[in-house]
Amino acid sequence: MGVEAANNHDEAPLLQTQPAEAEPPFKRTGNVWTAVAHIITGVIGSGVLSLAWSMAQLGWIAGPLAMLFFALITLLSTFLLCDSYRSPDPEYGPARNRSYLEAVYMNLGKRNAWVCGLFVQISLFGTGIAYTITSAISMRAIEKSNCYHKEGHGAACNFGDTSYILLFGVVQIVLSQIPNFHNLQWLSILAAIMSFTYSSIGLGLGLAKVLSDGYMKGSIGGISSSSAAEKVWLVSQALGDIAFAFPYSLILIEIQDTLKSPPPENQTMKKASTIAITVTTFFYLCCGGFGYAAFGDATPGNLLTGFGFYEPYWLIDFANACIVLHLVGGYQVFSQPLFANVEKWFGRKFPGSGFVHDSHTLKFPLLPDIRLNLLRLCFRSVYVVSTTGIAMIFPYFNQVLGVHGSLIFWPLSIYFPVEMYFKQRNIQAWTTKWVILRTFSIFCLLLTLFALIGSIQGLISAKLS
Repeated sequence: MGVEAANNHDEAPLLQTQPAEAEPPFKRTGNVWTAVAHIITGVIGSGVLSLAWSMAQLGWIAGPLAMLFFALITLLSTFLLCDSYRSPDPEYGPARNRSYLEAVYMNLGKRNAWVCGLFVQISLFGTGIAYTITSAISMRAIEKSNCYHKEGHGAACNFGDTSYILLFGVVQIVLSQIPNFHNLQWLSILAAIMSFTYSSIGLGLGLAKVLSDGYMKGSIGGISSSSAAEKVWLVSQALGDIAFAFPYSLILIEIQDTLKSPPPENQTMKKASTIAITVTTFFYLCCGGFGYAAFGDATPGNLLTGFGFYEPYWLIDFANACIVLHLVGGYQVFSQPLFANVEKWFGRKFPGSGFVHDSHTLKFPLLPDIRLNLLRLCFRSVYVVSTTGIAMIFPYFNQVLGVHGSLIFWPLSIYFPVEMYFKQRNIQAWTTKWVILRTFSIFCLLLTLFALIGSIQGLISAKLS
């Protein structure tokens, strides 16, 4: 099976699975608490900044219920996916699937793995676009914050996004030439510190404003709209933003691969996921709730860049600087797996090509030698230019998060975990469990289609307005 898998991977760059024999052995020492830490670090990110806006569209009843609903969906799909780490038995294996794509390939076959790989690459590419937009908005917010502090809160401090998007793109072109940049341990540590810092600042500022006002704003039905149709579109966008904030299916199996056994890895991972999702959901409810309570109908799309908060300006600047630092590294974390995948495919497809394999050394005064590969230089630069270009065309934070979240939520967090569970547990059609899970999958599909259509409508409306 390992040789067959390796041969099949030569046919398409979307499949990045390795035969088990090719992986060097290593000692797994992870436990439930290291898994909890990895999950929380991977989940909490820029999506938290849109949750107050999402809460404002849904209101005080539907908003918290929607977050709890997505948390429960994520937890259920996580439980299903945990059982796909080992094959054929979920506890005793003996084979290990060390990535999401490998689990799909081993359980559902090549065709499903190809489709899954396509959605994975779309997810990685979409995350790059979302991070570019969010970073540019945060850099612009720092400039606006300083302007408001100097000129007053009523000043016309209007600045464009384009120059900041281009600046972020230039930085990413340079960083993308560093091989295996995403494997640097300090990068993950920095990302974790930055994401917790700016999320906590947003939560704290919202709480402080509620306490200073002495009352909570907002309503049961959320922000009123000029028409029922507009309200429906805004609700769908809010659901898309929430869908962006929760799932971590792509990294779950990689985290599970770090766990020691006994006890069986799937049991440890289910316990860790329950703890992590509980903590994350509580944190999200606080961020979204306090943000909505602070601003009511005036809740901004991005809690830290929409200028509901003006002071202390230095804290706003610091929070947005943390966002930029987080996303500069986060862009590489999500992009370099795609780089490596495509470049490995080219390497196997063209074994004698100097363009693909040869490296060239550049020497500069007072700087270490720089080794460049032409394929890496061209492909990665084109990739960054493409994400930068799309971000310049559609620099709309909430709408882009909604499209991205709703587009990938169902296939990667619901469909493939459910189908792998059917296959591994040998669930027969029209049994009780089959009907329940199939109904669950179809319901989630309809929900995400609703969110996707609304988010696309919002994106088009924002572009035309």
